Amino acid sequence: MSNFQVFIESQGLSFFYFKIILGFSFSFLITYVSIPAIIKISRRKNLMDEPGTRSSHLSKIPNLGGVAIFFSLGVCAPIFAYELFDRYKFLFASLIILFFIGVMDDIMVLQAYKKLLAQVLVSALIVVGSDVRIRSLFGLFGIYEINYFVSIIISILTFIGLINAFNLIDGIDGLAGSYTLVTSALFGVSFYRLGHANDPLVILCAIIIAASFGFLIYNLSNKRSSKIFMGDTGSMILGFLLAFTGISFIEIFIAKRDEVFYHLQSAPVIAVAILILPIIDTITVIATRIYHGKSVFSADRNHIHHKLLNLGLTHRRSTAYIIAYFLLIIVVSYFLRHLDVNFLLLIVLVLEFLGAYLPIFLLKFKKD
Repeated sequence: MSNFQVFIESQGLSFFYFKIILGFSFSFLITYVSIPAIIKISRRKNLMDEPGTRSSHLSKIPNLGGVAIFFSLGVCAPIFAYELFDRYKFLFASLIILFFIGVMDDIMVLQAYKKLLAQVLVSALIVVGSDVRIRSLFGLFGIYEINYFVSIIISILTFIGLINAFNLIDGIDGLAGSYTLVTSALFGVSFYRLGHANDPLVILCAIIIAASFGFLIYNLSNKRSSKIFMGDTGSMILGFLLAFTGISFIEIFIAKRDEVFYHLQSAPVIAVAILILPIIDTITVIATRIYHGKSVFSADRNHIHHKLLNLGLTHRRSTAYIIAYFLLIIVVSYFLRHLDVNFLLLIVLVLEFLGAYLPIFLLKFKKD
């Protein structure tokens, strides 16, 4: 225990709460203060997102908001959640690699295979090097303990899948930032309730929430001069961190399975329920492309948020609908968490696919 920590606790303050308050505050301030400078430089150097066939905006918008998010995380996490980087040796290195690749892609548009190689590299670093992996499915599909090498493959694919799926939902104002904020809050509260050993993860979630909040103020701005997107820099980093917190959530219950403290048999399904929005959106889009005989890599406007925009909803209302429905699924999952793990997964998937296809049915009904 450091002298500073002793001093803080001698004043009747918890060092944990001290760190979480300062981590949240500085993360928000760094993001909020740095974005105007990024917008100014982006406009001066013409580092903008150009409207295209998939775009839901009509004018050029700066797309380097992820730089501010990374700046906030890169400063606050090593200071206020420094224990994480002792526990997970390759976490910071993974974030640096994603930041570099993301900025390169936002500025000059990298080839897809180069981004994929970087995603494979960071996923392998965190899964193999830091041993952050899915070790058990808790009886899901009749599977409990997973073979080490199979676990590595599944975990790497999970990281890569979530990084790319999260990138795909970043299509309208507020959606990716709001989803990150809500998801990090859910994981943060869960880590807090599961004991002090998870304090660094709680602080990390608070830092992510604050950075997302600072970004959303500009992303949801009605003033074109203040608007900014997070770009691939932000979406890849946040997608990676959501996968990291999701797998860490499952790991906690594996570590405590022989303890009286608490064991949630449906932990993998709860994690899926929290992370399912980008997954289902991606599956829906791919299924639609295959149904119409198109390449799964082709660009289109078949995402859930595009369908809501086609119904006449604004960006904000579309985001509000998606987040509200997502929270409904979380509430249902929480109250049914003691059901059979396979049955609970079925309920979650049915609800999510229903929410994903409802705008499509409403659009067809509107046209008819």
